[in-house]
Amino acid sequence: MTLAQVEATARAAHTGQRDKAGRPYAEHLRAVAEGVRARGGDEEQIAAAWLHDAVEDDALSAQWLSEAALSSRTKDIVLALTKRAGEPPEAYAARILATPGALLVKESDLAHNADPARLAVLDEATRKRLTEKYARMRALLGLVG
Repeated sequence: MTLAQVEATARAAHTGQRDKAGRPYAEHLRAVAEGVRARGGDEEQIAAAWLHDAVEDDALSAQWLSEAALSSRTKDIVLALTKRAGEPPEAYAARILATPGALLVKESDLAHNADPARLAVLDEATRKRLTEKYARMRALLGLVG
């Protein structure tokens, strides 16, 4: 799949989905993909950025991913970023760190999730909870600053 095809697939898969601030979810996907590009990520990582929440959110199935015309590295990154029910954050972080290319995508995801402008529209309790959650994940991944 080309990046344009991956983007179109991700946008279609998340149609109608909104983020916690009520914005179209595709805006988050675009921001993560652009963040990966700006951080020097390659096309496989950018493709994974577009798809990083697709399996976790049941927007696309794991079977779709396994059969998709994507590189095994892109598929591995998407699966590494797919949280599993009941999984401790430490296990999730370890999987990301063990998967080549995944850390850069997660770093971009966390950067967009923790964007103060995005968080500002949330209620105080949600903003505080998410800020702490993202900071903890950054620490588990060894991301500083």
